[in-house]
Amino acid sequence: MNNNQYAFDHPDDALRALADRLAIQPIDSGANECIGRVLADPVNADRDSPAADVSAMDGYAIRMSDLKITGAIEVVGESACGQSPPPMPAQGVLRIFTGAIVPDECEAVIKREDTVESDNAIEIRSEGKVVETGANIRRSGENLAAGQSVFEPGVWISAVTQAALVNFGHYSPTVFKRVNVSVLTTGDEVISQHDSPKPWQLRNSNMHSLVAMLSNKPWLQTQSSQHCGDDRDKLATALQQSLGNSDAVILTGGVSMGDYDFVPDVITEVGGQIIFHRLPLRPGKPILGAVTREGKLIVGLPGNPVSAIVNARRMVLPLLAKKSGQTNWLPSQPKIHVEGLKSKLLPLHQMILVKINEAGHGVVVPSKGSGDLVALAHSDGFIQIPPNTADNEPRPFYRW
Repeated sequence: MNNNQYAFDHPDDALRALADRLAIQPIDSGANECIGRVLADPVNADRDSPAADVSAMDGYAIRMSDLKITGAIEVVGESACGQSPPPMPAQGVLRIFTGAIVPDECEAVIKREDTVESDNAIEIRSEGKVVETGANIRRSGENLAAGQSVFEPGVWISAVTQAALVNFGHYSPTVFKRVNVSVLTTGDEVISQHDSPKPWQLRNSNMHSLVAMLSNKPWLQTQSSQHCGDDRDKLATALQQSLGNSDAVILTGGVSMGDYDFVPDVITEVGGQIIFHRLPLRPGKPILGAVTREGKLIVGLPGNPVSAIVNARRMVLPLLAKKSGQTNWLPSQPKIHVEGLKSKLLPLHQMILVKINEAGHGVVVPSKGSGDLVALAHSDGFIQIPPNTADNEPRPFYRW
């Protein structure tokens, strides 16, 4: 598709080109909380998982010879969770609980429901007599053996990640520092939240929506946010200061071809290297991506509010994830079917707002364009349609 209008035909190619130049965050030596952060060191198992052979069921520990017995079998003891197991009796069986250690010489576990229980004795039902050796026993190390890798660096630590970390004794793993992000907005038409807008003025939804999106990621933190209007000198000063105390700067507006679109020139003046400016996107064609000599990220988003937040989700968050140290920073998105989709044949990657219905399908949210914040607010995310495509195949879905 490349007709020399764009440096990259696909947004993912642009992301990879810029991501390759970003510096990964240093290690945070003073982190007290790791949930939501990014793992910086490899984690290995400190012991087998399970640490011993354990029962997978509530039931009875038996020898295979017990299956030949007709009538009652004495229950002579039990193996409970959190206790060392008793020895396997020469005659009789042991009551055993899920997760309890299986005694030596136990050859299988019969499920409780496959027995007829009475005081201190059981009879094995016919369905219980067909079990094989090792039935209902989880073997030591079958999940992972001691010394094997649990996680490599670059994993985002979720609640389930934390469960595995603690299981292997890593209560305070080493993590990367959070990515400090500054947000700069432009446009003389944008006013402060303390002012009442005239018909020709706009409230600063871009700043508030971007800060909200960033605040939802524990591996990020907003360093500052500032509105610069269409003042070139103010913008240059703010960008220089933001780069001094932040790891990434996100700007909105000022990236098109108008008389007051100073962002590209200002980025170059402060030492930024522009990797792409304009991509085949709708919305978002004027988007700009740059990097400093120190590997800090600069992204210029279009000023239209729908375009700004869509491209923040599609382009900015993956780049920040890469900078945070995450290895899976550009994950594949689930594909969904969109009911009644009628896309136009355009030489652009179209990103269309959708809402998910009860069937799990997408439904297009009617929108009047890149300024329709009502449509944006009623969407669950957006799909991406390739250029010059009008079919209704399942498409990647980007949830907010």
